Amino acid sequence: MTRRIVMGPFNRVEGDLEVTLDIADGRVGEARVNSPLYRGFEQILQGKAPADALVFVPRICGICSVAQSAAAAQALGQAMGLTPPPNGRHAGNLTLAAENLADHLTHFYLFFMPDFARAAYRGRPWFADAEARFKAISGSAGNEVLAARAEFMRTMGMLAGKWPHTLSLQPGGSSRPLQASEKIRLFRILRGFRVFLERTLFGDRLEAVVALDSIAALDAWRQGRSGDFAHFLSIADDLALEQWGRATDRFLSYGAYSSEDGRHFAGGVWGGPDRRRPLNPADIREDLQSAWYAEAEAPQSPQDGATIPLADKPGAYSWCKAPRLAGQVMETGALARQVVDGHPLARDLVARGGGNVKSRVVARLLELARVLPLMEQWAEALEPGEPYCVYGEMPEEAEVSGLVEAARGSLGHWLTVRRGRIHNYQIIAPTTWNFSPRDREGQPGALEQALVGVPVAEGDDAPPLVQHIVRSFDPCMVCTVH
Repeated sequence: MTRRIVMGPFNRVEGDLEVTLDIADGRVGEARVNSPLYRGFEQILQGKAPADALVFVPRICGICSVAQSAAAAQALGQAMGLTPPPNGRHAGNLTLAAENLADHLTHFYLFFMPDFARAAYRGRPWFADAEARFKAISGSAGNEVLAARAEFMRTMGMLAGKWPHTLSLQPGGSSRPLQASEKIRLFRILRGFRVFLERTLFGDRLEAVVALDSIAALDAWRQGRSGDFAHFLSIADDLALEQWGRATDRFLSYGAYSSEDGRHFAGGVWGGPDRRRPLNPADIREDLQSAWYAEAEAPQSPQDGATIPLADKPGAYSWCKAPRLAGQVMETGALARQVVDGHPLARDLVARGGGNVKSRVVARLLELARVLPLMEQWAEALEPGEPYCVYGEMPEEAEVSGLVEAARGSLGHWLTVRRGRIHNYQIIAPTTWNFSPRDREGQPGALEQALVGVPVAEGDDAPPLVQHIVRSFDPCMVCTVH
């Protein structure tokens, strides 16, 4: 006998989310993920001056507004033929990295770990410690991490003037140059954040965490450590979280953080018989079969796509589109970035268990350890008094894109300019990839696949394991729909 449960809204998830589960023989047989909020930013932007995108797109989201700004600035800079000077490139990397790392920290401590303080786990040997450390409001970690995060986010005031909805990121670099005294303050803030990560989260130097090259090395490293990362690993092993939440095992990354000759984290695709291969953005299509939008005869490139709401469309069940790469469902996020870039621990996690709850969280924390030293290098490379930005003219006609990596994964903005105005603007956010509905071939999205097979006890309408899987993707639903 099949029964159906509908979970939603979810707490500690950015935006509105509803998950429908069909349960058969005590397990999830099918899942459907609904993004129930339509926002319409693509339509808002039509007819505006291209530079106005820098004002509008940060307002898509209050926690990844810099990533939206970076994607728009990259697209506009491409249209104008601009290459930011080194200071502008370093400042842009620092600004985006500050937002991404703050997001990773917030997700781990305030969104993900409080689930283990639920009464459902009261009998587990680690429960008392997890409740004391991670329980919402009363747990000891909350005040510590909020103080560390607030101090770290002072970088945003220095680099961008404010956060969220900053306007410092420009097509040709950054409009907020740092003085020599500010560079010293920036170093002090980064040093303080390193101390917090090394003492509280990892219990070891960041470089030692980055050097971990396999699951065996990770297991050996965590023995006897008291940091919160080790605490999570113990919980994950007890609950066998590496066995749950596996989706496509096909990973997408546009590449993260600009360098003089490319990206610090390589872009590409990982999965299938070819393993890592180059990414061709021309292979991206938006399938609208199950989304409440008017659709063309076939899935379209986002450069040519449209966002025309059709709330009564038969068979549709979400405001989220279904982006596909050469017809395939992809997963994006910190795990995808680290696998595509080739970090050996991430590769070993995926080789042994694919993308799952544990591997996604480990990759997110690994990224904290990898990116902060890069931020220190970028800060050191800043040259006060040298240019931070170059300027140019917007052409009357353009078809361009801005592809960046937000904390949650691959974010793309596709811009078409006609007669000096925005003719079309399409956005594919990370959660659009991960939480997409079924396409016209019947392929479920990544989360829909990840939930199949999860055990659900009779009478349990809010299974904790389902919530762990959902939160392992770190969804941002307000970015997902437009």
